[in-house]
Amino acid sequence: MVTYISSRPVLLNPALRMLSFLAHSKSPLLNPDSNPLIRLLLKKTLYAQFCAGETPAEIKRTVEGLKNMGYPGVILAYAREVVMDEDEATALGQSIKSSADSKNEVNQWEKGTIDTVELATSDDYVGLKFSGAGRQALGDLQRNEPPSQELEAAIVRICEAARARRVKLLFDAEQQAIQRGIDSWTLNFMRRFNRDGQALVFGTYQAYLHATPNILASHLEHANQEGFTIGVKLVRGAYLSSDPRERIWQTKTQTDTAYNEIARALIKRRYSGILKAPAHSEGRFPNINLVLAGHNSDSVSKARTIRDEQVRKGEQRIDMVYGQLMGMADNISCALVQAGNHAENKNLSETVDIPKAIKYLVWGSVGECTKYLLRRAEENRDAVTRTEESRRALGWELRKRVGLIR
Repeated sequence: MVTYISSRPVLLNPALRMLSFLAHSKSPLLNPDSNPLIRLLLKKTLYAQFCAGETPAEIKRTVEGLKNMGYPGVILAYAREVVMDEDEATALGQSIKSSADSKNEVNQWEKGTIDTVELATSDDYVGLKFSGAGRQALGDLQRNEPPSQELEAAIVRICEAARARRVKLLFDAEQQAIQRGIDSWTLNFMRRFNRDGQALVFGTYQAYLHATPNILASHLEHANQEGFTIGVKLVRGAYLSSDPRERIWQTKTQTDTAYNEIARALIKRRYSGILKAPAHSEGRFPNINLVLAGHNSDSVSKARTIRDEQVRKGEQRIDMVYGQLMGMADNISCALVQAGNHAENKNLSETVDIPKAIKYLVWGSVGECTKYLLRRAEENRDAVTRTEESRRALGWELRKRVGLIR
């Protein structure tokens, strides 16, 4: 039902308006965590399709189901986050630091993140947002100041817990009001923890922003000069509804071009296209680990073509996985899983790249996940066409399995 609604704009738009009303309502009666009827409706529909669960047992069941389907790993994230409008962002810059409340917020965020790390297994990823650490963290990020002593200690403990479990950490991009601070913090923790030839800490780079190629090139140069592995999660963009429009490419075609050119440069470890070496750089690339995240089949196809060509030429390849959101682009994800299984079963590793696909899924209460669900839906309106493709692909597969297609 969710796939059918998502593939029909005439049904999707009213559904989004209703979800937006619930997500932004201050009334306890409309809070899914206090209204059992709304909770049941959402949990059996949108939540079931896009989220991992509320309890450890539910989460483990969801993750095991995906791995039994052939996914080698997942990206698991706690839904706690903060999204501000422009007025809130401005007020935040004038807020006063401090207090026991701030420590409590950091403690809650750390506990949720450590719980997520403990739910993950070796070679999984954990997604996390600095904004979930509370108001002081948001203020420090907005002012591009270092994290508080309490928060820095919490982040270090999270990194150490992840390293002990061989779990990788994906620090998500957030809205532009705090992104400069996020970039600074993430780069600092890459320096500290990405020192053994593998990335423990990954930053997220949004191709829909004009500034991303220069920011990424700068980070690549830091990694090259300082000798650490850079972890990159490349996405198209996640905050269309809150980021200043003038910072974003005018058209989707421009965003697609930026994404594809950045991906190509990273996979080939060679500056080209929109990703240019910084001034005074020697142009050498550092060691890179890449999560190529997105729901565009053309981008995935382009990346696979480059990787296959590298195999045939005997070229060194970077450590890379493909990522899609749980409940979205399942036709692309399943095709990657099937291609990987086929290549392994036929011993084709010397002629083609064996792709690895992982799913991004969040956990938390229905209420905590409501804003996540709304934001994902709003920011992926163009995914309606891809959802239609998924619906058709599922229909074709169903008809094939019941013998209507041979």
